[in-house]
Formats: sequence, C-alpha cells, structure tokens
Amino acid sequence: MPRFSVIVPAYKVQAHLHACLRSVLEQSYPDLELLAVDDCSPDSCGAIIDEFAARDARVVPLHLPRTSGSGPARNAGLARACGDYVLLLDGDDSLTPGALDALAVRLKETEEPDLLLYGHAYVLWTGEEVPDPFADRLAAGDGPVPSFRPEDRPGLLALPPVVWNKAYRRDFLERELLLFPPGGHGDPAWTYPVLLTAKSIAPLDRVCVHRRRGRHHGTGAGASYPGAVFPGTGGGRPFDVFAQYDRVFARLADRPDLARWRPVVFHRMVDHLTALFEGCGRQLPRGARAEFLRRARAHCRRHRVRRGGLRRPNGGSLPGPANAGPVSAGPASAGPALPGTARAEAGPGAGHRMRRLLVRLGSRRTYRLLSLAVLQARRARRAAGPVGRGLGAAALRLHYRTQRLLPVRADRAVFASHGGQPYGCNPGALEAAFRELAPRIRTTWITRPEHRHTVPPCTRGVRPGSFAYWTALARSRYLVGNAPFDARLRKRPGQIVVQTQAGTPLKRVGLDVRDRPAVVREGEVERLLRDADRWDYVLSGNRHSTLVWERAFPAAFTILEYGLPRTDRFHRAGAEETARLRASLGIPPHAVAVLYAPTFRDYRRTPYRPLDPERVLRRLGPGFVLLTRAHPAYGEPMVRVRDAPGLLDVSGHPSVESLCLASDALLTDYSSLMFDYTGLDRPVVIHAEDREAYEAARGTYFDLRTFPPGEVTHSEDEVVDVFLSGRYGGMRAARRRAAFRERFCPYDDGRAAERVVRHVVFGERGLAAGRPPGVVEP
Repeated sequence: MPRFSVIVPAYKVQAHLHACLRSVLEQSYPDLELLAVDDCSPDSCGAIIDEFAARDARVVPLHLPRTSGSGPARNAGLARACGDYVLLLDGDDSLTPGALDALAVRLKETEEPDLLLYGHAYVLWTGEEVPDPFADRLAAGDGPVPSFRPEDRPGLLALPPVVWNKAYRRDFLERELLLFPPGGHGDPAWTYPVLLTAKSIAPLDRVCVHRRRGRHHGTGAGASYPGAVFPGTGGGRPFDVFAQYDRVFARLADRPDLARWRPVVFHRMVDHLTALFEGCGRQLPRGARAEFLRRARAHCRRHRVRRGGLRRPNGGSLPGPANAGPVSAGPASAGPALPGTARAEAGPGAGHRMRRLLVRLGSRRTYRLLSLAVLQARRARRAAGPVGRGLGAAALRLHYRTQRLLPVRADRAVFASHGGQPYGCNPGALEAAFRELAPRIRTTWITRPEHRHTVPPCTRGVRPGSFAYWTALARSRYLVGNAPFDARLRKRPGQIVVQTQAGTPLKRVGLDVRDRPAVVREGEVERLLRDADRWDYVLSGNRHSTLVWERAFPAAFTILEYGLPRTDRFHRAGAEETARLRASLGIPPHAVAVLYAPTFRDYRRTPYRPLDPERVLRRLGPGFVLLTRAHPAYGEPMVRVRDAPGLLDVSGHPSVESLCLASDALLTDYSSLMFDYTGLDRPVVIHAEDREAYEAARGTYFDLRTFPPGEVTHSEDEVVDVFLSGRYGGMRAARRRAAFRERFCPYDDGRAAERVVRHVVFGERGLAAGRPPGVVEP
C-alpha cells in the first residue's frame, strides 16, 4: 500500500502532460502510485500515459471508453487508488520539488488528519510565477499546530472551492461515500461536502502545486479568479452550476449534523452565481443572460436561509460569510472579511454587494441600471475626491479630539510594527507577552488590510488612519512600536510609550545622520526627536545599543537594557520546531540552508544586487539551499524565478524569525539581523563589497572588518569558496562569532519580553540577567 495516490485526469493536455507526470515521479519521496486517467482524449494523452507506464511500475494507466469529464475521470482513479492519502492534479498541473516530503512530514506532525490543505501558485504562459492571493490563509503560526475541526475554523470556506490543493485521507473518502458529480462546475459539489464532513483538518503553509495559466487567463494575481474566488468563472457551462449546488444542499438535508452550515454555503453560492454572471455574462447570448438571472433567482429562493450566522453547539456564535476568518489554526492568524471579489484582502465592496443582491433578485434590466448607477457614483467620487477626502480628514480629527476627552483605559494596549506591517518583530513578541503575563489588558495591533491575517485571533486588528485606529491611540494606556507613531498623536497624561527599536544599530541613526543627505530628508531628524520626546521606555539589547540610543536620541526616556524580545523565540524553539519549519519551506533534511538577507541602500534608487543568487547556487551545488529575502523597502523579490530547485524566495514570508530558525547560516552585509542571528550561535558570513560607498552615504558605528561575527567576503568567488571550503563554520569563524555574541547578545536567554512587561506593567525592577560583558564604543 503506497503512502500517496496521485490521480491525474488527462484531456487535450498533451503539451503539458509530460511535465505533470514527471513532477510526480521525480519526487524525492518515492512511496507513491500515479493513476493517470485518459478521458478518451483525441490527442496523444493516452499514448503519453502508456509510455510512462512502460518505464515506471508506479504508473497505473486507465483508459476510459468515452469522454466523461474530469469528475467521472477522477472517480475512475479513486476506484483504483490504494494509497493512504489521495492527491488530485489536472493534466497541466505539476507538483513542486519536495512537495510529497513536506506533506509526509506535516501529516505525521498532525496525526494523520482527514484533510491536509496546502498552498499553490500560478505559472503564467510567460513563465512568470504568481502567488495565490489567499496563500497567507494557510500560515500555521510560529509553533506546531494540531489539526482542527471545520467548526473551529469556519473561515476555511472562504478559500476557493478547488480540489487540487488538498491531500485526502482515502478511508475518509470511503467512509463518507464521496464521489465527483458529472457536469461542469463540479468543484463546489465536491469541496464543500469534503470540508464539512472532515473530522480533522490541518494546514501546510507551502506551495505544493503549480497551476498553469494560459494566455487568455490574464497576467496578474487578480486574474487567478476572475470576478471572484471561484474557479471557472470566465467561460465553460455556467448553467451546470445550479445542479451542482442542488447536490450540495441535498447532502446537507440528508445530514442533520450539517444543517447548521446552510447559511454559509448559501452565501457562498450567491457569490459563485454572481461571479459566474460577471465572468460569463458577456459571452452568453442575449436570451441566455436573462435566463441565467431567472434561474439564479429561483435557485436562491429555493435554498435561501434565515438571516444571521451559524450557532456553535455550545450556544456561541459562529461567523457567517460576512466575517469568516482564515484557515490558519496558528496563533498568528486571524482573517479579514470573507472575500467576495478579486479584492479578496479588502473584503467585498459596496458594488459587489449590490451586484450580489441583484443576482438574487434575478432582474437583468435592474442589474444593468444599477450597475450603471454604481459606475456613475464611482466616477462622481473620483471627481469629488479632494472634497471627500477633506471631509473625511475633518471627521477623523473631530473623532480623535472627542476620544481624547474620554479617560485613558488602563486595560488597553496598542502595538505596531513600522506603522502597519505584519505582526512580528519586537512589538509582536511583547504583544504575546502582554497577553500571557497581563491577560486583563486587551491588545490591539495596527496593520494594513493585506496583513490582517497575521494578527492572532484574540488580538484586535485596526487599519492605520481609521476611526478605530484613532480611538486606540487616544484611549490606550500602553503604546508599543518599533518606529515613530503618527505625527498627529498627542500623548496624554497616563499614557506610556514603549519604543522597542528594530534591532541593534550598526548603521548610524538619529542625530548621527543629520549630516547625511542621502539618508534623511529635510526636517526628518527634527520629527524623529519630537517623537523621541514622547518615549517613556526604549529597549536595548546590549550596552552598545544603550550608548547609541542615549546619544542619537537625546530625550528623557528610560532605557530598559533587558535584551530584545524578538530573539526570545530563538532560545525556546527546539529541534522539532526547526524541523517543521524546514519541511514547510521545502528544505531537504541534510541540505545546508543559507539565508541571504542584504539590507537597504540609502544611496541607491534601485535595489542593490551584489550577488546573483541563481549563479551562486549553481556554483555551490545540490548540497545547498539558498533562501533569498529582499529588504521590505524594495517591495519586490530578489530573484525572477521563484522557488526553483534549491532557490527559494522568501521575501514575502511574514516571520524572519522562522526563516532564521530554518536556516543553517546567514549571508548578509550591514543588516541588524546579524546580531539576532549570532545569538543562535550559527555561522554568519558578511559580504560587504561596497563598504566605501555605504560608509560615505550612511556610516556605521564600528568597522565590521575588524570585529565581524564570522567570515568576511568581498566578491562572489569568495562567497562560493567560503561555503564550499567549510570556512564559514570553521574554528576562526566560531571564535569571531563567540566574541561578537559575548558583546552584543548578553541577555539572550528567552525571557527579554517577560522582563520588559514586568518592568513596564508591574513596576518590577532589577530584572536583567546580569551585568553585560565588554562594550564596543560607538
């Protein structure tokens, strides 16, 4: 009995079928069977399948006597499958390298769940890879995540109802008698029963499938689901969708234990019908468009449910489609509203809600009239933009002034990382410590909508500049951030501002860059100093940082030289978590994973690329994996080909701490990440070939050449040599790292966040781990 059965139906995909089958058979995890189903394809698909079967005994060829569609073809594969778990691919899909290894590890970690959800990405006809816009919903957080039940994470129904992003336990499919229906648009009729009847579900935050997108599917991320989050909305047989949802509701009616899910499925159906009409309406004949709306109205009336959300078995409320959360079961997850359009991360707008209502009403003439009205209203808003923005700003100012008249709430704390970035860094570690050590204090995280999913479920997320944002700034006792808060903030008596900073400073900051025009704009230093006047506490990881903060930001704050909270995780994570993180990224167990993370260059307008990652990896050979992370200020990945074998672009990964734990060595230049990484006691290589330009533009507090945390290189040849020779982890590098660690990581013991919270919230003193060792004078 193999571990995995991979089922591939094939119909008119001869140009891509070779790549699909090879991607399965060339997996590093060999315990599989490949059931390739020729759906009586008129091209060479059947011959290709037979060729592969002749060369590899793991291929089981199946030839159907007549073309039946993807659903019956998959059923034919299911009938012959023998594996513990079943994977479903289309003939033009492909598995990413190491996917089955990652699946096997995750299944073992989560104790063999009924269902494992994993990520996918799109490969356009140009070769460009486009990430799934909902990939972050699978983030599993920082620690091991057990499997969960559907009612624990109702937001999983917010994901596109597709069949090829899941591994199915075969005995679960047999127990529930799950089969694919005939006809088009059959994915929802399979996916919703699967999700709702599974007793255990687990996520895997890793791209395991590449979906090919043809020329007519568009070229952007939004084109992945034209008009909505449903597959097949750009053509096909739209009228088939009605029979498919009849099947879904019939199954819910046959299962009283699933009846509570009817409201969610109903709203998803309305969204699907709206998406189909928007995507296919222009391709339908005139009479068919009106007929589709009439059928949609009758369908909605037949299956409509009472307004309101679901009810939990214990009486609590389960969110309905308007506020369904994400799939992620980890502590770093909570989601935005259920996406109903391509604007998935922002939630469905008023225009989409109006179109959804009109589809339910079923009047094409009304639909067209109100669509025109919505378009005219949008144009009017654009024309009156300055006036509207001015009125909105005035309303926010009035709201903030009103909130400042109300008492400061001692049980409120607000946190932010760089004004709206994902949950993490020092503020994220402190927010978690606040919840653990002072549970009476309710926490809020300031984040932009696209990062809302990274915020823990028990923490409120607010958008910068919103009314809730100004309420939090006006009423919270504790304000914690690693960058300046809004310049319009007026600190009130009783409020405590904690400036965590973003790491140990190597490059010059504050007053020390006032004579560096490439670094600061006019008046920026003065703004920084005004912000510093609001600080009550500043965090420091070592004596070097303390001296820099005191001189570069002359203000009346108290420095807490307790260590950096964001490094606490390094000293609490064990081998099991490290192995899980490596598996989730697709890093082979015995490979050397190098994290390449250069910092921002103030003197350049374009990204600084001193190394070619693809060429470096080719020279290093198959024993190495290169994780490339571009600085967030650049807003683009470091490499053009993402997730090639051995080359993983992790620029969009929400947690740099997770990347540090998953890697074996750090390759960087002037990034403060080197100080954190040294605390892990893992090799660090400094590649700084532009030292003169960097010193002239920004300047550093000490010369890395005379006091480095490891080996120093000046060219690509030296970088390759230092890794191939093993010098990066040799005795000289270890001695340098030990001296660097002694000076800059004296308090790294996993309890920095606890010491800060005990001092700031409870007034405890004398909590440092001991006197620091020597000092590097800045």
